[in-house]
Amino acid sequence: MNDAPKKREKRNLSGWLVFTKPYDMSSTEAVGKLRWLYGAKKGGHAGTLDPLATGILPIAFGEATKTVPYIQDGTKVYQFDIVWGSQTSTDDIEGEVIATSDMRPSLGQLEAALPAFTGTITQIPPAFSAIKIKGERAYDLARAGEKLDMPAREVTIDAIEVLSHSLERSRLSVTCAKGTYVRALARDIAEMLGTKGHVGALHRAQVGPFGDSDAISLEMVEAASESERDAMLLAPSAGLQDLEEVRVDANQATIIRRGNPVLLTGRDAPVALDEAWASHRGEAVAIGYVENGQFKPSRVILPS
Repeated sequence: MNDAPKKREKRNLSGWLVFTKPYDMSSTEAVGKLRWLYGAKKGGHAGTLDPLATGILPIAFGEATKTVPYIQDGTKVYQFDIVWGSQTSTDDIEGEVIATSDMRPSLGQLEAALPAFTGTITQIPPAFSAIKIKGERAYDLARAGEKLDMPAREVTIDAIEVLSHSLERSRLSVTCAKGTYVRALARDIAEMLGTKGHVGALHRAQVGPFGDSDAISLEMVEAASESERDAMLLAPSAGLQDLEEVRVDANQATIIRRGNPVLLTGRDAPVALDEAWASHRGEAVAIGYVENGQFKPSRVILPS
């Protein structure tokens, strides 16, 4: 007689969880933990968040994983502390101090420097980052002691403001596009002000349409029943809100889900769209484009 416990059956679950990641948990660990709690067959996250950072880490299950790129490309809002007077090897509190300065900026000096960091700017990413150099992750090469010549890159910063200020530490908020390194931003602001600085705390307050006001904590998920957990999920279509929506009827939805195009009818039907999503009664049917009045699916989204 076999008394071994029955293996838990995985669920075909689809939806977005607006997860707020706790301090000292990696993004991969967060996905693994939540997939286990939900018993989900498939899951992933929309944009890595450093273990020492907290805040919004959107988790996609099932069919929602097909919409991940649209969340990853969304605008981000970060709140971060600059610790004045020291630069570290990682540009945050994990690294060793590699340079110091006695200079401490005033609030006026800090605010006067910020306009130089808005718009399209050039950054040199931290050596301890996930960028690939000669096929290897930069942080692996940096940990091995290799001196890296990190390539500069252009990033877009929409807004940056001071939330609080003291001689030892300042808290800022930045609204930026994908690819911005907040650690590099803190380092460069300090350099412009004639001092040294590193990130002392980092919180991601928003990713695309998902923000702190929607956030679900690990404790909330752990304390909930299965039905309560499922109610915390947003539909896969929540990841497509920045795309044009094309509404179709039941028959068209069936045709599209078979991978076939449909002719859009009606006075307001679009003739051409580079990218759009088809919906039926609010539910995502497919991601695709409109050409010559036809919606052509490139990625079908199955019913939840």
